[in-house]
Amino acid sequence: MAMNFERLVSRGVAKFLSDELDLSGLKMSVNGLIEIGIFAGFALFVLVTALVFLYLKLNIVFAALGGVAAAVVLLVALYAFLEFNIDKRKTFVEAILPDYIQLTAANMRSGISLDKAMMAAARPEFKYFTDDIMLMDKQIYAGETMQNALVRLGQKYRSRQLQHMMRMVNESIRYGGSMNDLLKQIAKDLRNQAMIQKEISGQLFLYTIFITFAVLIGAPSLYALTNKMINVTDAVWAGILRTNPSGLPSTGVAFIRPSPPKITSSEYYNFSIIAVLMITSLGALIVSAISNGSVLKGIKYLPLFIIVGLAVFFIVSIVISSVFSSVGTGL
Repeated sequence: MAMNFERLVSRGVAKFLSDELDLSGLKMSVNGLIEIGIFAGFALFVLVTALVFLYLKLNIVFAALGGVAAAVVLLVALYAFLEFNIDKRKTFVEAILPDYIQLTAANMRSGISLDKAMMAAARPEFKYFTDDIMLMDKQIYAGETMQNALVRLGQKYRSRQLQHMMRMVNESIRYGGSMNDLLKQIAKDLRNQAMIQKEISGQLFLYTIFITFAVLIGAPSLYALTNKMINVTDAVWAGILRTNPSGLPSTGVAFIRPSPPKITSSEYYNFSIIAVLMITSLGALIVSAISNGSVLKGIKYLPLFIIVGLAVFFIVSIVISSVFSSVGTGL
């Protein structure tokens, strides 16, 4: 007997996950999603805990905290995947919506009804939106009212444009009016809005270039430079302590006495890697928010930003190492 994992969460959470799955277009049940999250999270928890405990030689408590953090990151990644699919579907629908509305208006000029015009305008290139139109047509023939069917169609996407269009069409059905003129005006307004958004994106292009340069070139280069300078400092202090184990004498003021850095080069190296990963990840999201108006679209840029940022860090480290190769043996 299969276990019903949906019972592990409240009805509100189950309803939220169900809505998210519907909006993302994934053909998966809430039970299946929770099952994936539980088993994958537990497996990752055990794996990370074992690796941290065996290879990093940390306390079992800290190793378990690392495993919990990895499981939480996985769950966040699953949620981000759902949100990314939701945003992707919304962007696609809003891109094809003016053309679809224009075709629907053209079909209505031939004298057919609204539902038949919408069905005739559903082309294969509209992908899953065409499938939703076909489903709406089946619901109408099954006895659903046109107004309720339009509301259901608007709720399949997290798109204010689509929902606003359905609301206006329903009001036109309820109170009367020229549906053909309304659809043509909606299509015209949507195209004008898309043009304005492109103009705004073009004006913000310079900001995108600046942030991209700072994230992919500036920050990794500075971290690589600082890391190598710490290596040089460690090498210099190693030579000083070999010749003078007691360290340098105080200079002028009794309490001012030069001492070796408290941070080792290996510690700063690990910090630099983590910092580059965080900066490049946040940079991808910021660039997406500026250029596309959506943070979620930056998820697809994350691998590229991380790879380029780490590559710049290592390349600059190698170049600086060759420049300072004559300084000590610590490099």
